[in-house]
Amino acid sequence: MQRVPTVQGVDAELAFEAAQRVVETHKRLSGFLRAGQTLAEIDRFVAETLQELRCKSCFLGYRTGGLPPFPSYACLSVNDCVVHGTAGYRLEPLGEGDLLKIDIGVSYKGWIGDAAWTYSIGEPSDEVRRLMACGKRSIELGVETLRAGAPLMDWARTVQRHVEDECGFHLVRGLGGHGYGRSLHAPPFLSNTVPTFPGEWADAGRRWEAGTLIAVEPMIAVGTGEVRQQRKQWPIWSADGSMTVHYEHDVLVTEEGPRVLTGGLESVEDVILR
Repeated sequence: MQRVPTVQGVDAELAFEAAQRVVETHKRLSGFLRAGQTLAEIDRFVAETLQELRCKSCFLGYRTGGLPPFPSYACLSVNDCVVHGTAGYRLEPLGEGDLLKIDIGVSYKGWIGDAAWTYSIGEPSDEVRRLMACGKRSIELGVETLRAGAPLMDWARTVQRHVEDECGFHLVRGLGGHGYGRSLHAPPFLSNTVPTFPGEWADAGRRWEAGTLIAVEPMIAVGTGEVRQQRKQWPIWSADGSMTVHYEHDVLVTEEGPRVLTGGLESVEDVILR
C-alpha cells in the first residue's frame, strides 16, 4: 500500500481555507444559476469567481489515464452524466427538470479544495427529490465513520446500506473518494461500495490515520451502478441513462473525530426556481 500523507497545525488550516473557497464558489453559483444558461456560461462564472477569491482551478489542464487535458474550470455534469462533464460536452441551455452536478477544485497557497454539489433546475420530480435527499444523507452518515483507527470499510458499508438498502438507488461502482492535500489525488482510494472479490479495492484493509485529508464523494444513479464512457473523452454517464447525483465533502480525520472542511455546503440552496 502507498503511504498516506497526513497534515496538522498550519497546514490543516490552509487546507481549510482552500476548502472554504470551494464552498464560497458554490454559494455564489447558487445565486447565479438559472434556466436558460449554457454550461460554458456557468464555467465562465466559476473562472471569474476563483479569480476574485485569489485561487486557481486545479481541474483546468488536469491530465490522467491517457485522456486529453481537462478543458474546463469546473466539472459540469447534467442528468445521466455522472461526473467529469466539460463546459463544451453539452451545448443546449439548461431547462426545467435538468439536474446539474457541479464539481469545483481549487488550488490556494499550495493546498487543494475539492467538493461537488447537485442542483435541480426548477422543481425536481418526486423521484429526483428522493435521489437528492438520499445523496445528502448518505454523505452525512458516511462522514461519521471517518475516525482515527476505524476501518475505511465502515464508510462503504454505511453509505451502501443507506443508498441501496434503504433508498433503493445504486452507487456507481468503480468511482469513489480519494486522499488529497498539496495534490488533487493521493492515497487512499475510498470506495463507496463493499468489494465483491479479492483485490477489487486495494485500500479496503486500511484504518484511518489522524491527519488524513480525504475527499468523500458518493455518486448515485436511479437505475444502475454501471457506467459508460467514450474512448479518450472525459464525461462518464450512467449505463442506462438514468438520473444521477454527486455530492462531495473535504474531511480531515482527527483524533477527536471528522472535521468537515467544506462545512456550509449543506446549506446551499440547491433547487433553482428562477
